[in-house]
Amino acid sequence: MNESTQTETTEGTPTGYGYCCWHGREAADVRLIDVIEENSGPGRALFACPPCREAFRLVPFADRP
Repeated sequence: MNESTQTETTEGTPTGYGYCCWHGREAADVRLIDVIEENSGPGRALFACPPCREAFRLVPFADRP
């Protein structure tokens, strides 16, 4: 049988495991929410997990118009 063991995701939607800036812990399926630019430094990226995105009504950076 040729059955996939992975769940299907929307094409072009990145998923990953990382640090959620809203609840302060590691989580699955984090998405980039915002980028904070610094004048003289590398800046900072803010990521959020699905429950935090829903609770705080966060729109992923890639999904914005």
